[in-house]
Amino acid sequence: MPVYYINSYDITDPELFKTYGPLLFPILKRYGAEVLVSDTAALAVEGTARTMHAIVQFPSEEAALQCYNDPEYQPVKDIRHRSTTNCTMVLVKAFSMGGK
Repeated sequence: MPVYYINSYDITDPELFKTYGPLLFPILKRYGAEVLVSDTAALAVEGTARTMHAIVQFPSEEAALQCYNDPEYQPVKDIRHRSTTNCTMVLVKAFSMGGK
C-alpha cells in the first residue's frame, strides 16, 4: 500500500538548501519514491503556510522508513536541518474510499 511523507518547513538558508534536492533525488529513486508535490508558493487557506511544502509517495511504509534511515541520507538530512526551521514531517498511509 502506498504511503506519503508530507513535509512542511521554512527555508532559512536558501543557498545551502539548493544543494538538498540534487543529493536527495537519487536516494528517493532507489526506494521507488515519487515527488508528487513540491511548492514554495503554497496558498494558505487555513493556518500558516511554510516556505516549502512537499508530498513524496513511496510504494510501502517499509521503503519510506528505509529511505529515511539510509546511511547515505543522513548527511543530506543534515543539510535540510541546517537550512530550514519549523519542520513538520509525517508519514501517512494511502486512503481508499469504500475500502477498495
